Amino acid sequence: MVVEDSPVIQQLLSHVISADPRLEVAGIASTGEQALRMIERMAPDVVSLDIRLPGIDGFEVTSRIMRQNPLPIVVVASDVRDLDIPMRALQAGALAVVEKPGSMARADYQTVAHHLCTQLVIMSQVKVIRHRISARGAKPAAGGGGETPAQDGRLPAEAVAADGRVRRFRAVGLVASTGGPAALAKILKDMPADFPLPVFVVQHMGAPFMAGFASWLGTVSALPVRLAEAGLTPRPGMVYVAPGDRHLLADGATLRLSADPLVCGQRPSGEVLFQSMARAYGASGIGVLLTGMGEDGARGLVEMHRAGAYTIAEHASTAVIHSMPGTAVRLGGAVEELPLDRVAGRLLQLTSDDKMAS
Repeated sequence: MVVEDSPVIQQLLSHVISADPRLEVAGIASTGEQALRMIERMAPDVVSLDIRLPGIDGFEVTSRIMRQNPLPIVVVASDVRDLDIPMRALQAGALAVVEKPGSMARADYQTVAHHLCTQLVIMSQVKVIRHRISARGAKPAAGGGGETPAQDGRLPAEAVAADGRVRRFRAVGLVASTGGPAALAKILKDMPADFPLPVFVVQHMGAPFMAGFASWLGTVSALPVRLAEAGLTPRPGMVYVAPGDRHLLADGATLRLSADPLVCGQRPSGEVLFQSMARAYGASGIGVLLTGMGEDGARGLVEMHRAGAYTIAEHASTAVIHSMPGTAVRLGGAVEELPLDRVAGRLLQLTSDDKMAS
């Protein structure tokens, strides 16, 4: 279903989508109210949603859909510089944000149109399930046995040095894909301004949106957030977001960016970030793999784990899509699985100065 108020853009999106043999336009809605009525009646597989709608805006539409008839929602944004509302929609439950094709005369029209259709196809396969993050923690995945390590607040043995104090860590890497913006916002919002380590972030998102995404994260976090640049020296308490279409490598002394080929179909890739952290930080790194489709980051988390790093995979009870963290767990790359609302608390436990070993 296409939700768009402009008749011209309605025709354009209908043409773009109908030209792709993988997709069929189930209906077109001009307002949020109309979209809600049609969705209840037609139950489309995926929704292409404009944010700037008359009456109920896209943020409220997203919230209502996710409460009443959860469906995969792809936000189609016309202005890649103003991401406040699209990012709020992602936080409310939309799965992806993509650029609106605009005029057929633009040079990159075919590329943008193809990307839109591909995202709609991918997201249409997602089975959206509303997960409530429980204050009591989550039950372990099948075969895990026992309680999740988060339930009693005690640190696993992998976090403790020989003298009984918490091991000293030097950097944190966060990797996410589908459902990631909301997950990253949750973690960063829960971290204090005096967090003592640099934080590296890889989020799968279209390149035009990355600068706005980093700016938006900065509005929800007490930590300063910026796009990573080659040659920067990582500073404690700073969040570095991989820029669009470049791999981010954290080599200890400086940051590197790479235009090397896609890894796991992605650039930036979580595999590349985690592998660089395994080499640069060894046992003093922390890797966190969050919600996402596919396997990006899973083998990189395994490499970090083998290097002695502390590794966390998001638990299935809160992940929008558990494929990425689930693969890491299956490969033995995670020290523990944690529901999203416990990740920031664990990071604070791991980096508490008064408990750290020298």
